Order: sequence, then C-alpha cells, then structure tokens
Amino acid sequence: MERIDIIDDYLKRLFPIIRSITGDGNRKTLNILKEIIPLNILEYSTGQKVYDWTIPKEWNIRDAWIKNSKGEKIIDFKLSNLHVVSYSTPIHKKIRLNELDKNLHYLENIPDAIPYRTSYYDENWGFCVSYNQYLELFNSGEEYEIYIDSKLDNGSLTLGELIIAGRSEKEHLLSCYICHPSMANDSLSGVIVTALIAKELFKLRGKLEYSYRIIFVPETIGAIAYCANNENKIKSIDRALVVTTCGGPGKYGYKQSWDKTCSINTMVEDVFKENEVDFNVYPFDIHGSDERQYSSQGFRINCTTITKDKYYEYDYYHTSLDNLDFVSPSSLDGTVDLYLQLISRMDKDIVLNNKYPNCEVMLSKHDLYPKIGGTISRPNSESSKNNSDTILELLFYCDGKVSLYNLSKQLNIELNILYDVAINLIDKGILEVSK
Repeated sequence: MERIDIIDDYLKRLFPIIRSITGDGNRKTLNILKEIIPLNILEYSTGQKVYDWTIPKEWNIRDAWIKNSKGEKIIDFKLSNLHVVSYSTPIHKKIRLNELDKNLHYLENIPDAIPYRTSYYDENWGFCVSYNQYLELFNSGEEYEIYIDSKLDNGSLTLGELIIAGRSEKEHLLSCYICHPSMANDSLSGVIVTALIAKELFKLRGKLEYSYRIIFVPETIGAIAYCANNENKIKSIDRALVVTTCGGPGKYGYKQSWDKTCSINTMVEDVFKENEVDFNVYPFDIHGSDERQYSSQGFRINCTTITKDKYYEYDYYHTSLDNLDFVSPSSLDGTVDLYLQLISRMDKDIVLNNKYPNCEVMLSKHDLYPKIGGTISRPNSESSKNNSDTILELLFYCDGKVSLYNLSKQLNIELNILYDVAINLIDKGILEVSK
C-alpha cells in the first residue's frame, strides 16, 4: 500500500474516536498506532504530582443529548463528539433555555461550525452547537431535557513512547499530542505524521547517529507528566520537533525555537528552500503547543514545528469544520517528506574531535593522500577543491566545539559531503564523535 493510501486509511479510522486528556479513546488510538510502530504504552496514575500540576481523574463518556419539549433529540453526541464540552460531569435534568444558555457554546462568526471546548480542571458541564443549530432548534422559554452519561474516576493518563537507538545515546525528541477529538488538522495530522516518521526511523535503528525519543502525549498535562517522570533524560536533549497542524490546504510555515540562532531553524529553512516551498516564519512565543514545556527554564530544548495551516492561523481552528475535508492525505505525505529531510540534517549534525590535535595527521599513513605529491595550485581555487582539502579542513576545525552543520555553512560544503568524509575519518580512527 502506498504511503498516501495508508494516511487516508488512518485518517478515517482515527477521526471518529472520542479523545481527551485521559480516557479509553486515547488507549484505542495508541493501540491502532501500534499497527505502524512498536509503541510502549505508559500509564501515569490519577493524583500523581507532576511539578505544579496533578494528574486529574480519568474521564470517559458514553452518550449525551438534548431533547426538546416534544421529546425529540435535537443535539446528539453520537453525531459529533464535539457536541459535549470535554470533561463534562454527568447530568440528567430538565431545564429552561435561560438556564441552559449558560452552558451552551457556539460561534456567531462561523455559524455552521461546532466549537471545541474543554473544562479539564473545573468540574462543570456544557454542550457545543453551531450557531445555526442554536437559532433553529432553541426557543426562549422552552424546556429541554439534557443528558450527559460520563464518568470521572480514579484512573490514569495514557501516553505512547518509542525509543529508537542510534550510535550515540544523545537523543532528539519528537512529540505530538493525542488529546483532541474529531479535528483533523489540529492534533490528528500531527499524530499520523509522527507515526509515519517513526516508522521510517525505526527501519534505520542502529544506523542513525542520534537516538530518537518519540512520544504521543495529551497536550500540556501529558508533556508535563512525561517530563516529570523522565526528567534526567529530557534535560539531556538539545533539540526537538513538536509535530502538529501540518495537513491543511494552506501555506507551509514553521515556528522558530526559543533561541532563534539555533541551527535547527536554519535547517528548516534549508529544507523549504531546497524543495522550493514558499513558507511563513512564526517567531517563538509563549503560546502554542508542548514546546512551552520542553523550552521551559528547567529544560531549554530548542523545538521547532513545521506547519501547514498553523494553529490559531486558520478560521476552522478548534471547530467541527477542521474535518476530513479540510486536510488531505497528499498534504500529510508532503509533510512527512519535509520532516524526514529535516531529521536527516539533524542526525548528521554531530560534533567531532580530532584525535591527533598536535600538528598535522600523516594522511598518507592512513591512505588519505594522493600517491603523487608536488602538484601546485592556488589554495581554495576551484581546481584545488577536492577530497583532500575537505579532509584537511575537517581535521583543522573539528575541535569538539563546532557542529558539522555549522561547519558546512562556514566552509560552504554540502552537509552530506562533509558527513561522508567525516565518517571515513571516524572509521580510520582519526576523528571521534564528541561525547
């Protein structure tokens, strides 16, 4: 099956699942993803303190509806799981519109859209409807029967983790969030793209320079809980990708890392330019997704996000119109390719030490020097640029401080070329990867 067909299949299978920050929908989602990659499913118990937060009770919902005074079901959770405010407490009562209005949510500016609303940390209940539904189905003074069959119990918060070992124990982090219900670009696009990236990286296990920690978490509380339970590992990570909102019909873009001078930002721009992609640049800010947690003072990881219709930036964000008609398998497929190209650069961006720092290495001893010497050409002229020059430049600059990517920019040599020469020097015992 072609990758684009796989994307289409998983979009359709995962879209209807009821997800929130906890609950059986998240477990079902992760178990489906195990068809793609060998995820390890983790459970963190209700009540666990994770920094300034506490893992909440587990929420599950079976049914919800509103009936009018004739007993007709006018709002049905089974037709759209966005109809109920996530984490709504159970309720069954008759209520007049003036009281129900306090717990009805709609968007006058997008009258066909059902908004997405949550109440994770304040026990409450509510329904979400389109503004057109509100105008058509609700009448002042009428009595309505409301029903939410939900449960809040001591349980756990569910996450997925895959660690792919590379040559080094140093890790890059990939993170996406699984907590949103039926919205295709916000959340689901990132989940599927991350799973397919992980599938490709898993094929390369043992051959990659870096190791990769790939996590599927409920947004905010999931990332916080994972950091709290894996603090030392997360603190040792320098760079991360937060994968979300990457499948829409609009323009590509990327959100810069908190330190905009970090090379991860230039790498993204290199990928866009090489693929002739017109793109937006979104400077880092304190809003957004889980880069807020990974970039916090205790961790300070440089995170970037490649987007295609970035969160906040498109009209259908956090509504029912962010559906399977809004995203396309081809958009997600293209995003997978861009991320894999970025990760290829990140993986080759190693820091090397010259094991012979005192004076020149005898290249001929290592079969690295031309058999016939004495040819004279002006240094750095086009005719003199060859493998020997690249070797000499690597040996001169690899002092355990400069990264291979930054060196490629400094020397104006393609990273792939520099990397291949570096690997040869590593194999010959002349260079070594900095610990």
